[in-house]
Amino acid sequence: MKKIEAIIRPTKLEEVKASLEDAGFNSLTIIDVKGRGQQKGIIQQWRGQEYRVDALPKTKIELVVNDEDEDKAIDVIVSSTRTGNIGDGKIFVLPVEKVIRIRTGERDGKAI
Repeated sequence: MKKIEAIIRPTKLEEVKASLEDAGFNSLTIIDVKGRGQQKGIIQQWRGQEYRVDALPKTKIELVVNDEDEDKAIDVIVSSTRTGNIGDGKIFVLPVEKVIRIRTGERDGKAI
């Protein structure tokens, strides 16, 4: 099993959720986060003064998938979020050793 963590633009959240659901990935966690990547923030103006905002609002999506579904989930996320501009986000894939559904006690693949 794999845990996929995707940091995306908040404006792309609804599109990603719909695309993941259409592809059969119904379970996910959504977290509002702030951060920066290569763009190192943006310059804005307020009352004639420039200032740097270096922690931009982003959305983090987490989902756990079976190994054979890893590439499919990644492709869905990429195709739903790519604009070709800096700030599109990142995807991280981590191994998952064990999953337990608390309600039923099911484990691993059955618990996803």
